[in-house]
Amino acid sequence: MKPIDKKDIKQEVFDLYDDYAHNRVNRRLFVQKLSAYAVGGLTVPALMSFLMPDYEGNIQVKADDPRLKSEYISYSSPKGGGTIKGLLSKPKDAKKKLGGIIVVHENRGLNPYIEDVGRRAALAGFISLAPDALSPLGGYPGNDEAGRELQSKRDKGQMEEDFIAAFEYLKNHKDCNGKVGVVGFCFGGGIANMMAVRVPDLAAAVPFYGSQPALTDVPKIKAPLMLHYASLDTRITAGWPAYEAALKENGKKYQGFVYENVNHGFHNDTTPRYDKAAADLAWKRTVDFFTEQLK
Repeated sequence: MKPIDKKDIKQEVFDLYDDYAHNRVNRRLFVQKLSAYAVGGLTVPALMSFLMPDYEGNIQVKADDPRLKSEYISYSSPKGGGTIKGLLSKPKDAKKKLGGIIVVHENRGLNPYIEDVGRRAALAGFISLAPDALSPLGGYPGNDEAGRELQSKRDKGQMEEDFIAAFEYLKNHKDCNGKVGVVGFCFGGGIANMMAVRVPDLAAAVPFYGSQPALTDVPKIKAPLMLHYASLDTRITAGWPAYEAALKENGKKYQGFVYENVNHGFHNDTTPRYDKAAADLAWKRTVDFFTEQLK
């Protein structure tokens, strides 16, 4: 059977996967609904295989990349999960202190894609920390479905504290210049917005398709923002106009981009929702923004 072409897949299939990936439908209902689109030689198993992440073939910066020093560390989160594990990465040949970036995962723990993003940030000239909010439950379990289930068991407020503690750890790290920003994806995008509200010393925040903070919290934001949204992601992007209006009204520094004809998760290169042109542009903008803000 010939490989499935993304262009042949209806948008409703991607919307259905979004529902499944965000726990709005369970696996049984997902498979049941997917069967409606198994036509013209397509089977449900083939569609399932096409939609699920491929971590083996899509890592851009390998774990043993000789240009980086990348290692797992643990830091203390007394108001959150206690002890949190994270991937700390920096350029091997760094001669001076670097700007820091907290890299926040989606709703499934520190999977290979987010570890890869942490290494990409280091390769761009920063010291990055990608925490695993699943640490108190044993860490990312090796697959996203189990990861989502585990993450749903954690208290959201405690997870927020874990990422605020990550900021404090990185800000005070001997190789960091004290300026720390955050980039987050999906759940992590919401965390980036939360940190912009709650962390007065945050130097920059870049939410990718993240849920917006309460509009009444916008006056508390001090960090400059760069926000990335997907036009087909009606669920999250619907909240952007009101958020933008509040940012303008309160005189906040921000840049906002809505990428046309791409889905939620367009930066994640391990699933077919990935859009290379939008992902490359958004990441270049992100790196340039952090370069400016974290000097």
